[in-house]
Amino acid sequence: MEYIKNVVTLKLDKDKCVGCGMCAVVCAREVFRMEGRKANIACLDKCIECGACAMNCPVDAIEVVPGVG
Repeated sequence: MEYIKNVVTLKLDKDKCVGCGMCAVVCAREVFRMEGRKANIACLDKCIECGACAMNCPVDAIEVVPGVG
């Protein structure tokens, strides 16, 4: 189920990503998918901006402003 189209503030810096996979583990909406050794945003519009992914990223590769969308 998608949330609100084209308003999500979620951003992923793939250059910073170390491939730990925590974003995919903590995301209840399955926004992230691991591809090779890096995270990828599978469906941006599923994000509800809860911030769990950013709080659990050990290298600050994820940015999201909770509640904006």
